[in-house]
Amino acid sequence: MSEAFRIRIDGREVEARPGETVLAAAARAGIEVPTLCQDERLDPMGSCRMCLVEVEGQRRLQPACAWRVEPGQAVTTQSERVDRHRRLLLELYLADHTPPREPNAPESEVLALARRYGAERRLDPVEAPREGREDPNPYITFDPGQCILCARCVRYCDEVEGVNAITLAGRGARTTIATAAQIGLLESTCELCGGCIDTCPTGALREKKPASLPVVQETRAVRTTCNFCGVGCQLDLHVAGDRVVRVGSPPPGTTVNDGNLCVKGRFAYDFIHHPDRLQTPLVRGRDGALREASWEEALARAAEGLLAVKERHDADALGFISSSRCTVEENYLVQKLARAAFGTNNCHQCAAT
Repeated sequence: MSEAFRIRIDGREVEARPGETVLAAAARAGIEVPTLCQDERLDPMGSCRMCLVEVEGQRRLQPACAWRVEPGQAVTTQSERVDRHRRLLLELYLADHTPPREPNAPESEVLALARRYGAERRLDPVEAPREGREDPNPYITFDPGQCILCARCVRYCDEVEGVNAITLAGRGARTTIATAAQIGLLESTCELCGGCIDTCPTGALREKKPASLPVVQETRAVRTTCNFCGVGCQLDLHVAGDRVVRVGSPPPGTTVNDGNLCVKGRFAYDFIHHPDRLQTPLVRGRDGALREASWEEALARAAEGLLAVKERHDADALGFISSSRCTVEENYLVQKLARAAFGTNNCHQCAAT
C-alpha cells in the first residue's frame, strides 16, 4: 500500500491517501463539502456540481467528489467565489424544484442547502414538462416536479441492487426517471427495496403510506434491528408520539447493512400497531377459552405439555421448528433445547434448503 501524504484544505494540513478524492480526504478530516448527487455506496458522478471547490493551479472550480488528491495540493472549500457558485446553483435548482405537497414529507436536501446558503426563489420557474405516472405499486411514488435529475436513484438501482429497474428517459427538458417502456414497477425487475427513496435528495421519490396519515409535526428516529430475518439489518424507526410513521435507513457505512433494506424491512411495519397483534402470552383454560397469562405461566405450561408427550410417546414424538427470523444464536439455543433438554434430534429451521 502506498504511503499517505499531506495536502492543505482551507489552510489546514490534512492527511490524504493515494487515489482518493478531495471529498473523501475532507470528510475524514471533518471538513464538510455539500453534495447532492453523492452517495458513499456509488461511484462518483459529479453531475450536481454542488461540491465544486477551488484547487490551486486550476482555473475552474473542480468537483471534490471526483478530483483526485496529489501531494502538496491546496484546496479551498469555502470562499466568496465558491459560496457565490453554490448560491446561484441552488437558485437554479429551486426554479426546477417544487416543494413537497405532502404535510408529512421531510425537508429535502435541496431546500436545506438553499436555506443554509441563502438561496431564494428569485428565478422564473423552469418549464420542464417531465412525465410522471401514478404507479399501482403500494409503496413508492414519483413526483417529477421535485426531481433535479441527479440520477442517484438510477445509479443506486444499478450499482447497489443490480436490478436496473429505473433509468433516465427522454431528452432535454423532458428527461425524467422512468422504467423501460413505461411499465409499472410491479411489472419490472424492481424489488421494491425503497433504496431509491432513501437516496433521493429531493423527495421526488417517496413512500406512499406516510402521506395518508394525519399531519405529523415532529418525529424522532429510534435505531433498532429488523426482526424479519436473522441477518440483523439496522434501521431507524421514525416515531411520532408513540406511533411508528415510517422506516428509514441509517447512514451508509455505519451499520452491517450499509444503509440498505429489503421490501419487508422498509415497508412492512403496519403490524406494529395492528389491533390483532398479540402483546401478551395466551394460555387455554379448562373451558377451552384463551386468556392472558404471564411469561412464567406460559413457559411452564409449554414445558408441561412437551414433557407429557415425551412421557407418553417417547422423545422422538417431539419436533422443534425454529424460524428464519431468529438470529444464529437463537437458532442454536433451539437445537440445544431439543437435544439436551428433551433428548430428540427432530429439529428443523424453516429457511433450510
